[in-house]
Amino acid sequence: MSKKYDVCAIGNALVDYEIEVTDEFFAKNNVEKGLMTLVDNEKQKELVALAGDGIRKKQGGGSAANTIFGVSDFGGSGFYTCKVANDEDGHLFVNDLNEYGIDSNLNASNLLDGTTGKCLVMITPDAERTMNTFLGITTDFSPQELNVEAIRDSNYLFMEGFLVSSETGLQAMLEAKKMAEESNVKVSLTFSDPSMVKYFGDQMRQVVGNGVDLLFCNIHEGELFTGLEGLETIKEELKKYAKQFVVTLGAEGAVTYDGETFSKIEPFPVKAVDSTGAGDMFAGAFLYGINHGHSFVEAGKLASLASSTVVGKFGPRLNETHIAEIKNQLSQ
Repeated sequence: MSKKYDVCAIGNALVDYEIEVTDEFFAKNNVEKGLMTLVDNEKQKELVALAGDGIRKKQGGGSAANTIFGVSDFGGSGFYTCKVANDEDGHLFVNDLNEYGIDSNLNASNLLDGTTGKCLVMITPDAERTMNTFLGITTDFSPQELNVEAIRDSNYLFMEGFLVSSETGLQAMLEAKKMAEESNVKVSLTFSDPSMVKYFGDQMRQVVGNGVDLLFCNIHEGELFTGLEGLETIKEELKKYAKQFVVTLGAEGAVTYDGETFSKIEPFPVKAVDSTGAGDMFAGAFLYGINHGHSFVEAGKLASLASSTVVGKFGPRLNETHIAEIKNQLSQ
């Protein structure tokens, strides 16, 4: 019996504010480059003010949100569970989901008082993204937000690693994983960012628990989680934690493991402009692929091309033209 959704994702809903900065900006304002750092509302407002007129784009985001938008981009079906406030940014986020045809636990009438989370995405000329995040109302994302029917009616549960940074978010992950396992729904997890493995390693291990069905990580996150170095070493170690997995390698492509075979996924060379959301899009396109009859290698090629297309432009989303070009290039 087919399920209603390819993927039910849970994560921190954030409105992304994208700005362009220089490395000097980081040094002057004590910002750690290349990582996601949690900040308070005042610190974030201060950085936005200091950046001046550099804001390029404002749109709904967050790790799992970007992934579910990616699933939708290619024609997949998704449900997104999150928490936003009854403010301008919250309504923007709900409208984004509705526009993409993504079902969620939100509607304009059930939004609570508070402040919607924001992610200040700072992009340097080398295309690296550095994030300062004020979680706002999603700090209290909890099991209360979960929709058990949506989880049960999905092929995959997808969880973002950023949720481990709050106690209630961690509990939501553990509860969602339990719901999925009890309903024979496959559990997929992304580590999301090296900082989550580095500073919340115990919590992340708690979520992984007795293993997940599908894990997404980059090589740096894989090394931090396993405590080992080098691709050949960590890919053997990751078998202990995931039945199947993908290790992304940036400009060098990725490696997939389908439970039996390792496959190298070649990169699609691109002039990097902004790496924001590249890993999220990889996961979204990959999840779409394996839900729609593609092998791990075929899904990996789709994901590799989709993520390189994201890196070649500003922002984590693709438009209809990008999708058409990706499909055309792969068909050739």
